[in-house]
Amino acid sequence: MFNPVAFPTRPNALAMKFEFPNDALLALSEKLHLMATESLDSSHQGRVLASSVIADRDSPAADVSAMDGYAIRMTQASQTTTLPILGESAAGSAAPEMPSDGVLRIFTGAIVPEGCDAVVKREDTEELGSKIRLTLDPTQITKGQHIRRAGENASKGSTVLQPGIEINGAHKATMANFGCSMVNTYRPVRVTILTTGDEVGNFQQKTPKPWQLRNSNRAAIATLLAARNWISISSVEHCIDDRKQLLETLADRLNTSDAIFMTGGVSMGDYDYVPEVIKDLGGDTVFHGLPIRPGKPVLGAATESGKLLLGLPGNPVSATIGCQRLGIPLLAYMAGKSNWLPKVPVVRLRNGGTKSIPLTWLRLVKLLDNGVAEPVITQGSGDLVSLGNSDGFIEVPPRETGEGPWPFYSW
Repeated sequence: MFNPVAFPTRPNALAMKFEFPNDALLALSEKLHLMATESLDSSHQGRVLASSVIADRDSPAADVSAMDGYAIRMTQASQTTTLPILGESAAGSAAPEMPSDGVLRIFTGAIVPEGCDAVVKREDTEELGSKIRLTLDPTQITKGQHIRRAGENASKGSTVLQPGIEINGAHKATMANFGCSMVNTYRPVRVTILTTGDEVGNFQQKTPKPWQLRNSNRAAIATLLAARNWISISSVEHCIDDRKQLLETLADRLNTSDAIFMTGGVSMGDYDYVPEVIKDLGGDTVFHGLPIRPGKPVLGAATESGKLLLGLPGNPVSATIGCQRLGIPLLAYMAGKSNWLPKVPVVRLRNGGTKSIPLTWLRLVKLLDNGVAEPVITQGSGDLVSLGNSDGFIEVPPRETGEGPWPFYSW
């Protein structure tokens, strides 16, 4: 005879309760460890800087001209007669001696000779072969005009880049300017992706049965993670709904991973083993269930050694949004990023309706124009068509509605 089971009506009672996603992220981050550091040469693009970059000399290294024009002394600024051109200072060369009875032609970036008080733009002169006549009001010429002083950008020994940044092209330019080719970076976070479910399989070359699903969660999460050079995907696995297999797989992958992202098995069903398996492994569950839609059953835990265990719902929209909104920021923290909590642009919502919900609403949208988006019509957390037609999602706080502006998370 079948005995009905009394299903739990709420997530793990030991987990903490949070009102907003960032509160949960901050609490879990306190239990996670940072990656070790390593020295890298020019291959550090996209990695997270682990130590400061220090200026090895003043920037600029000397006084330089900010304009193409003429180097003059202030005693010449009020002269209405012509001034002889007695030489030039070009970029890439030492500065000539500053004449006392004439001017020097000077180019942008060229060294300003000692004794030069100002640079007059070429447009403010009448050029007469080997001479010039100033065409601007002398009172408009001030000492130091159009001269960039040595150390104006940074002085020797000062910090020009702080640790915790994700190294991009702009940072590389700064590093090159100060002769910094070898830098300390954090090691990438090694992540295992573990999808679960008897209904999920590898059916790429054939049509699955109506009760079977292709593994879209694996494709989505792997793609989101692979886009970051500070993340390394160490393994991609799948477990059927078997408690023993899940326990053994997690225990093994924790030996070679810093974080494990799981999809499915986190709700309240008979075959949802993730919460109890995490407990068996000694994981400290910080949250199990957040007031968000989609993705409410999400589970966040840490091992005693500071490794991340993130259980995402099995529904593909929930899993993909949860990875972007919760998973990637936590990995960013572990990777050493200083600004790891999401800082995203805002958009205004057009045709959003008046509906509000008592949860944080992570709502799929499509961009219409700069700063403007509209909702994507969706049939729920399993609607992969709506997911594929979205540009990202907005975050609408509980019980709020209207056009916003709302934070926008792009894929």
